[in-house]
Amino acid sequence: MKQKALSRLTEINVFVLLLGILAVCVLFTYLIPAGEYARIDVNGRSIVQADSFQYTASSPIGFMGFLNSIHTGMVDSASIMFFVLIIGGSYGILSATGAMEAFIYSLTKKLGNKEKWLIPSMMLFFAAGGSLIGMFEETLPYIAILVPLCVALGFDAMTGAAIVLVGASVGFTSAIMNPFTIGIAQGIAELPPFSGIGFRIGVFVVMYVVAVIFVYRHAMKVKKNPELGIYGFYNRESVRDMFGGNVVFEQRHKLILACFLLNLVTIAVGVIEFGWYITEIAGLFILLGVIVGLIGRLSANEMVDAFMKGASSLLAGAMIIGVARAIVVVLNDGQIMDTILYYSAAVIQDLPPSLTAVGMLGFQTVLSFIIPSGSGMAALTMPIMTPLSELVGITRQTAVLAFQFGDGISNIVIPGIAVAGVGMAGISYLSWIRWLFPLLLMQYGIAVVAVILAHAIGYGPF
Repeated sequence: MKQKALSRLTEINVFVLLLGILAVCVLFTYLIPAGEYARIDVNGRSIVQADSFQYTASSPIGFMGFLNSIHTGMVDSASIMFFVLIIGGSYGILSATGAMEAFIYSLTKKLGNKEKWLIPSMMLFFAAGGSLIGMFEETLPYIAILVPLCVALGFDAMTGAAIVLVGASVGFTSAIMNPFTIGIAQGIAELPPFSGIGFRIGVFVVMYVVAVIFVYRHAMKVKKNPELGIYGFYNRESVRDMFGGNVVFEQRHKLILACFLLNLVTIAVGVIEFGWYITEIAGLFILLGVIVGLIGRLSANEMVDAFMKGASSLLAGAMIIGVARAIVVVLNDGQIMDTILYYSAAVIQDLPPSLTAVGMLGFQTVLSFIIPSGSGMAALTMPIMTPLSELVGITRQTAVLAFQFGDGISNIVIPGIAVAGVGMAGISYLSWIRWLFPLLLMQYGIAVVAVILAHAIGYGPF
């Protein structure tokens, strides 16, 4: 019965859940007294004055206000929504050139007889993709390559799936320059784009090393005793002839990947030195798409088709951002956002700020099971978490860090991309959870320590 109830819950569409939350928030405007904090402008950002809360006249949201909030939310978050679509479209052109696939195929073949290097090198690739460009869903096609390769090398299907999914999850969680999580969350929190990058690089290194050791130890155990492996759809006899294809890593593919890396470097320099934000970053991704399309010998029509395909793959995620913003619109128009902040601060004001930061991490983790989109969750929670962090003495950057951990780690277990990935390998969801559980505990342990450390050092700039 419990399994059936969980299955029904996970089948609920995320938009249905968001609209349900929106309806509840409308009801709250009738039940929760209206109130507001005074805010002051400090260096271009709005700061809540902790001792300035006052109750105000009630302003409940009616039926038309409920309907109008959806459109208003999409208008308010239009810049972020189109930013997501542009990056998705540019990645679609990059994928259409075949450069990524050729690189992966070439690397796996070169490392085929050096299996000890396969796990750390491939996990580094996927981790870098997740951390720099938010690559997660896009990794699924590579499971079809890595899983049979690992089985052929004497490992198992679990090793191959973990190289892809755990690797990408580590990168997505550490979010060095992930535009879909850290980029959006910092924008909402009015933080400089990609600020605090040094701390996140440190988190990336720690999480990557722990994940590699975990996957590597499992792979070596299976290598010594194949009976310990989980093989899914595959066995060694059935995969021997799967790597005789003619996929070639050509010179144009190398040039395309070089342009991709140069684009990331240019963005980093522009953000740090010139204060670029999502408009400039989106413009560079458009330029990247055109350049790699030309190098990849795509016609103009093919580039447009690839762009539209890539953008359409992220359309749902972009729409989630808009609907999530509608919730913020209702809370603000009903003048209960500040009241919620006031009550929340009153509940936790006697706790040490470090424990409050850990509580934020827990809240974001729970919410990620309801809102699987990192960008959508940023749009929903950061407008609340940003002022709350100031009220309880936590830096905005620490609140963003709690968000990225809560969203990122759970991606590897919540029904969604990871479940689809292990399903492609023929691995059951329960087997995946049982195998992954020790690593999850270690990752959440790292996250808790990182959040407490961030508070201790005043992780900023503010």
